[in-house]
Amino acid sequence: MDAQTLLTDDSEISTPLLFGRVLDGKGGGSEISWDEAQGWRPSAPGEVIWLHVCRTRPEVEGWLQSEFAIPEPTAELLTSDQTRPRAFRERDTLVATLRGINFNPGAQPEDMVSLQLWCDGPRLITLRRLALQTPREVLARIDGGFGPSDAGATITLLAELMIARMNQSIVDMNDVLDQLEDLDQESEAEAMLPRISTIRRNCLALKRHMSPQHEALEQISRDAPDWFEDHDRREIAESIARLSRYLDDIDISKESALVLQDELRARSLASSEHATYMLTIVAGIFLPLGFLTGLLGINVGGMPGTNDPNAFWGVVALCGLLLTAILVVFRRLRWL
Repeated sequence: MDAQTLLTDDSEISTPLLFGRVLDGKGGGSEISWDEAQGWRPSAPGEVIWLHVCRTRPEVEGWLQSEFAIPEPTAELLTSDQTRPRAFRERDTLVATLRGINFNPGAQPEDMVSLQLWCDGPRLITLRRLALQTPREVLARIDGGFGPSDAGATITLLAELMIARMNQSIVDMNDVLDQLEDLDQESEAEAMLPRISTIRRNCLALKRHMSPQHEALEQISRDAPDWFEDHDRREIAESIARLSRYLDDIDISKESALVLQDELRARSLASSEHATYMLTIVAGIFLPLGFLTGLLGINVGGMPGTNDPNAFWGVVALCGLLLTAILVVFRRLRWL
């Protein structure tokens, strides 16, 4: 599935439905239109309808309430911009909001995109605002005949693929950190610090969004309705474990970036302090010499040596002796 297909302009779609499939319980499915989906009921055992909808369309909230008898607060949640990951059970239905990495052109990894879902077993509705690749990937599997067989398997696959995409972002950040560690930290420090700060911000954003997702998946595993079968719970448990590892990897990446950033700043501070120290030493050496030459340079009567042609060399010798004495004192004080 190419990027152009994935990023279809919603304004070109006459209905809120982005795609719809009736799962046959064997890994495949048949396409269903918006009109055909209205009032749909299973015609064979094991059939499940999956509707992927654009939630920004104004008629979606009313459609959810009238077609599926979804309570108004839940319908508002499914169509709102409150996209913090969460999950809860409402009688025999499961309601959840999940988030995934934004791979749309021009987006940053920390720009997460949300996917809301509602399911009562035979009917599954997923809703999104921005284009999300994961549902299209599941759709491709269904059209290929090797997709999920029921609603529970579809939900677990969606969660699994959304979490799996995190790994690439974490690997990319670690690769950048490895490249930065191989650079000359003294000459490249100014260019490295902004890149390290970006990685730290990405880690914080991913952790902020994905930690609630961990709680949401655990809620699904604990409290999903009976149509969410045992093997689905096992799959969700695997996704939870994988997400925990990724969260640990994010922490490691964040700490690695912090260590590298602190090292660069320490090197920069040490270099600055060394330069300041050397300037102080030079000033300490030349201060007495400057005082002496300034004293001998005043234009007042009675200055010694004004008529002696050898007085200049005497002053030079005196400055040399004074410089030697200063160096000896600094050496004994361990300033040099």
